[in-house]
Amino acid sequence: MAPTNLICVPGQRLCLSNDMHISGCGTYERQGYIYSTLAGEVHVVEKEKSSVIEVHSSNDQSIVPTPGDIVTAMVMMVNPRFSKCTIKCIGDVVLTRPYRAILRREDVRAFEKDSIEMYQCFRPGDIILARVLPTTDIHSYQLSTAENELGVVIAHSEAGIAMVPVSWTEMQCPKTYNKEPRKVAKVVPETIPIDSASKETN
Repeated sequence: MAPTNLICVPGQRLCLSNDMHISGCGTYERQGYIYSTLAGEVHVVEKEKSSVIEVHSSNDQSIVPTPGDIVTAMVMMVNPRFSKCTIKCIGDVVLTRPYRAILRREDVRAFEKDSIEMYQCFRPGDIILARVLPTTDIHSYQLSTAENELGVVIAHSEAGIAMVPVSWTEMQCPKTYNKEPRKVAKVVPETIPIDSASKETN
């Protein structure tokens, strides 16, 4: 186990890399060991069945996405199976560095998952609200929009105009009046309780 509060330098060997110890931000794995990429402090993030070893420099932001967090992310790429995103905010905290995330097709909404078409829900450049799911993938976070309050909050039309939502599944350009499909979020000002994940009915 890598000791916490240890000050390390780039290239310093921290601990064995195995099922119990996973390389996180600020580290890399090589030949069965985890090494630091930064000069900073070692942090151990406990997960369900493993510990993620991270190194934070003195200039780093200590907040990282954790399961259950509501985050703001930008959609970077869409394919039939998932969307690649970058997490920009956790709650109302703007991050100094983005985190990579995946939104899988089966996590887009809570019903009729087999009929979901990703390009009918998201487009590159969309800003979404999503919830962080538990995951063992050390390279990216996993997101869900399977609640009424989660989904696209900002999107631009093909004309480059910010669109307005007109239903759960469409947004409209106020200039051209063209409608485009999206998985639209019902934005609420309050924090969304994790155990009140309401399911869409439309």
